Amino acid sequence: MKNNRYIAEAIGTFALVFAGCGAIVVNESFGGALGHLGVSTVFGLVVMAMIYSVGNVSGAHLNPAVTLGFVFAGRLELRNAPGYIGSQIIGALVAAASLRFLFPESATLGATLPGVDLLRAFIVEVLLSFVLMFVILNVSTGHMEKGIMAGVAVGGTIALEALIGGPLTGASMNPARSLAPALLSGNLSSIWLYLTAPVVGTWLAHPTCRWIQGPNCCVSTQDGEEPDGECDDKSCG
Repeated sequence: MKNNRYIAEAIGTFALVFAGCGAIVVNESFGGALGHLGVSTVFGLVVMAMIYSVGNVSGAHLNPAVTLGFVFAGRLELRNAPGYIGSQIIGALVAAASLRFLFPESATLGATLPGVDLLRAFIVEVLLSFVLMFVILNVSTGHMEKGIMAGVAVGGTIALEALIGGPLTGASMNPARSLAPALLSGNLSSIWLYLTAPVVGTWLAHPTCRWIQGPNCCVSTQDGEEPDGECDDKSCG
């Protein structure tokens, strides 16, 4: 049922923001207890866990940019995108509100803030999001062995990109993940960057995947039939 998809997306995105942004807040509040490696690992692990938990229900997009990436690729009907994106934003906002209640002293709640100038930050977010969506599109189609390990591949990609991009931009790759803590903490000065750059990156991934994999990468709708908006083998992220 479609409502189950949206509930799954809300819960999955809640877990992503609560665990990931919570790791940032805990690291800041307790003298760097987790460190940059620890925070990056938390983001990768929570995404991997949610893929295997709700991937069979909704595809575990957990990210408006990923949802739009599947729309661009013809793997999700445009009419279903608002429900996905709305659910993701609601889940993220509830998570950020929970962190505000638990850590009222936090100034950012794990918000993504550029560590470099805005042009470079924009380019970094586009590239990180492109790589993430490229991996998702490639591991969510094809041979079964790819699908079985897809959660590991996507979670590992997020952890790797967080390690590299975290100091530069916060390695968002996810408008909902950035919007919720920004709203709840009032850090909105650069939010436009995190709402736009990931979408550009996921859009660029579609033609590149199709170029590499051929038509099997991205299957368009035919005769009014809805494509698999969910990843075939619990393999979105």
